[in-house]
Amino acid sequence: MLNVFIDALLDTAKLFPFLLLIYIIIEVIEHKTSVFGNRKILQGSFAPLIGSAAGLVPLCGFSVMAAKLYEKKYIRTGALLAVFIATSDEAVILLLSDVTNVSALSAVLPLLIIKFLLALIVGYAANAILVREKVAEVGQFDSSTEYSCEHESGDDSPWKLFFLYPLLHALKIALYLFVVNFLFGTLIYYVGEDRISGSLAVNSYLQPLITAAVGLIPGCASSVILTSAFTSGVITFGSLTAGLVVNAGMGFVILLKNPKLIKTNLAIIFVLYAVSYLCGILVNAITPLFPFPFA
Repeated sequence: MLNVFIDALLDTAKLFPFLLLIYIIIEVIEHKTSVFGNRKILQGSFAPLIGSAAGLVPLCGFSVMAAKLYEKKYIRTGALLAVFIATSDEAVILLLSDVTNVSALSAVLPLLIIKFLLALIVGYAANAILVREKVAEVGQFDSSTEYSCEHESGDDSPWKLFFLYPLLHALKIALYLFVVNFLFGTLIYYVGEDRISGSLAVNSYLQPLITAAVGLIPGCASSVILTSAFTSGVITFGSLTAGLVVNAGMGFVILLKNPKLIKTNLAIIFVLYAVSYLCGILVNAITPLFPFPFA
């Protein structure tokens, strides 16, 4: 159990810089500085493209950043979905680090291409469907947010506004993420990663359904389980893709933290799950047609 505690602490520590950065960015946005004076950077037609590219960077913090910006209504649903789909947590790093496994190395580029293209398609499709989606104007302040308590003091000194307040908010969210990480880590500890991996060894139609469910588990453990199962030959490339398409990590936790948007956020998670499963089925169907080692 000590290892579970340490792992949860390390996972949270890795996310903390992103949390601090996103709260600083939000403060900058809300106070109309010239850096984000043009809201098209976040809400324009290139937002899903930028989100898809950013999500490919093998860092788990981008999904958290996207979730917080979405909660503040600074990005549209399409941009959020693009980041979530493109994000793979630590899977890409794990695949690249397994230099002796040809299947692992040969899967990296196709995986990134599929996730990037799917993120683009789903992101732009969502924006097209939700064309009337309301977004916040840059500088528009929502007094109902968690910022209101500190701002009521009237002390707008730069170091408090752009560092102290973001730091306090980041610490609060980090504690919340740590608790969630620890709870899921405890569950995995008692169930066992081997047992979870073993349960994935089913037919190619059912397998993506299960791997997508594993991908929903927040934290790094889910991507580790999926990648290990693939490199050991337990699951197919399509099933790995399904699990990683929906593997937005702690981004889901941030979304579900807001009870006011619980129905909308659950709908987003359901859409991601359905898209990931369909993607897994499709990839499983077409990979035998190509002479890749992982097929």
